Amino acid sequence: MVRRPARAALGYHRNMSSFSPSTPASTGPLDPAALVEQVRTWGRELGFGAVGIADLDLQDAGARLRQWVEAGMHGEMDYMERHLPVRLAPQELVPGARSAIMVRLDYAPAPGADLARRQQQALADGETAVMASYALGRDYHKVLRQKLQKLADRITDAIGPFGYRAFTDSAPLMEVELARKAGIGWRGKHTLLLSREGSWFFLGEILTDLPLPADDAREPHCGSCRRCITACPTQAIVAPYVLDARRCISYLTIELKGSIPEDLRPLIGTRVYGCDDCQTACPWNKYAQVSAEPDFAPRHGLEASSLIDLFAWTEAEFDQRTQGSAIRRVGHERWLRNIAVGLGNARPSPKVREALLTRTDHPSALVREHVQWALAALDRRERADKPVLATAAPASTAE
Repeated sequence: MVRRPARAALGYHRNMSSFSPSTPASTGPLDPAALVEQVRTWGRELGFGAVGIADLDLQDAGARLRQWVEAGMHGEMDYMERHLPVRLAPQELVPGARSAIMVRLDYAPAPGADLARRQQQALADGETAVMASYALGRDYHKVLRQKLQKLADRITDAIGPFGYRAFTDSAPLMEVELARKAGIGWRGKHTLLLSREGSWFFLGEILTDLPLPADDAREPHCGSCRRCITACPTQAIVAPYVLDARRCISYLTIELKGSIPEDLRPLIGTRVYGCDDCQTACPWNKYAQVSAEPDFAPRHGLEASSLIDLFAWTEAEFDQRTQGSAIRRVGHERWLRNIAVGLGNARPSPKVREALLTRTDHPSALVREHVQWALAALDRRERADKPVLATAAPASTAE
């Protein structure tokens, strides 16, 4: 579920006029185009990889979103349907809003090619818990929101109070579409925003009543490439630009609250929080920029932790070690559910079985179900891997 921070935390302000410069009257009103260039400069100083301006006309993208929701591809994310009218009309969030200042903040902890290689190695070893790279450091909501507030404060210092709210994946907004319109990138076939510097970045926005000139959208550069589509372990990208969330590992391990469908469990492998496969497969991510933000550096060794070690965490340990992390949102119960699936897909060993047996009487029926599935999965694989002994031929009785 998308959490919406309190209004005060989002920096909502209203002024009596939509554009009220605080510079001396002799200098004349500030040119909106000049302000945009200044905003880009401030954005770079704050560490943003790109800053763009979008208008708020979302009708075309909104029609596609409506079709997607009507097809049921949003799964249990009922807020997608409930907040659909607001997604199509950002003015519902900021009365009088006319523009969106869109920003990109890189989070890759290593060069793009290295990041892809590390993930594939972790998936192949059958012992390591694999998590989406964005979740390894500090919760991006907090980091990005603070930077957006600093950007809004600089604008206020330059022109005086103005109407705005700052967001990052915290309200019913079509962020990818707004970022596309702002020229920050194009929509890839995996539905994420993509640029010539890859897709390892977060998006944030300031909705404002300032009449800022919009940037031009970028031309897409995916061509005939289908690597993200073929790389998806569960084939959740059912067509170019169409993702069935009900099959997506990120949805299954983060958004889904109940039981993970059994037919999809073997395809999840040892991924326990999110999935990066469509991104690691993308050729553009070879050029991904390493993040200069220290808050996004991996914490608690989560980039290379064993499934067995993580499965042993008590609820108190989970809360302590995920403090300030996006991972905390799944809670300890779903954390154990996800790791149980990972152990069921892990390389069979006595230690894996012993770890699972410690949770067979867990108070949660959800955890117990996935543990029993994992034990049965280990049994099946061990039987399949056991060599079949050839029957010895009877001794000859010929004299």
